[in-house]
Amino acid sequence: MFERWTDLTVGGGPVRLYRAGTTGPPLLLLHGGMLDTAQGVWRRVAPELARDHRVHVIDLPRHGGSRPWPGRLDDAFFRGFLHALLDTLGLTRVAIVGLSLGAGIGVGYALDHPERVSALVAVAPGGLGARRRAQFLTWLYLRTPGALWLTTRILARYPRLIRDSLDANLAAGKRTPDFDEIVALATEEARAKAAHHEPAIDDWMALAYGPFAMRLDLLPDLPRLTVPTLWVRGERDELVGAAEMIAAAQAAPGSHLATIPGAGHIVTYDEPDELTRLVRECLERDSAEHG
Repeated sequence: MFERWTDLTVGGGPVRLYRAGTTGPPLLLLHGGMLDTAQGVWRRVAPELARDHRVHVIDLPRHGGSRPWPGRLDDAFFRGFLHALLDTLGLTRVAIVGLSLGAGIGVGYALDHPERVSALVAVAPGGLGARRRAQFLTWLYLRTPGALWLTTRILARYPRLIRDSLDANLAAGKRTPDFDEIVALATEEARAKAAHHEPAIDDWMALAYGPFAMRLDLLPDLPRLTVPTLWVRGERDELVGAAEMIAAAQAAPGSHLATIPGAGHIVTYDEPDELTRLVRECLERDSAEHG
């Protein structure tokens, strides 16, 4: 499904859209940050979901084919961006599946516009919790002038660093299906970021950090999340903790939590079949309960 695409203008900026599936309810997939792209993250998930859903997959702004984008792309930007995207696509209501950054964006939008979101699957979402490990040091790095741009240049120039990082962080390392192509896509993304003078870490992620506490913490708002929600975490995820995910599932009324054994943060690479099963099960349950 990634051989063909449509380039749109949404909110004044370019967005690359991939579609698959001709029947069933609409579904929007949102990838993660840094070197993620639609074609990489959803390569084994989207085609399977397209068997019984009308699947829409985008490159988020400053990823893949969705560039260049000027300005500050923070949480407020993305909440407005998703609203404009759904209007552009003609989707009055849609189920959202997001990974990491994409999941955090999806949660924020579902809080603001529950009438537009039929169901939400939040896989290892960002934006949960008041503090993170190495809070001050991370904030200091993010605020050091030129640090994020230098990181972009280093990754683009030395792709072996990308390969080694994926080998270390994916559950199966080099044995991950399509590993070489995953590395190639991430390397291509690093070079695109360098060519467009973009920071290595997305604004949504970088601006969420304060020196001693997170500036963006969605947990206190979750009691008003009325959208049917499934929270998904890889058992070996070192970026999003079990405690935060449990707290999210307890705070959001009627939501569920699923943990995928053996998977790390990028569940779509580690256990794509199990994630697909969980997503389909969640959407079927919502359809049965709400018609």
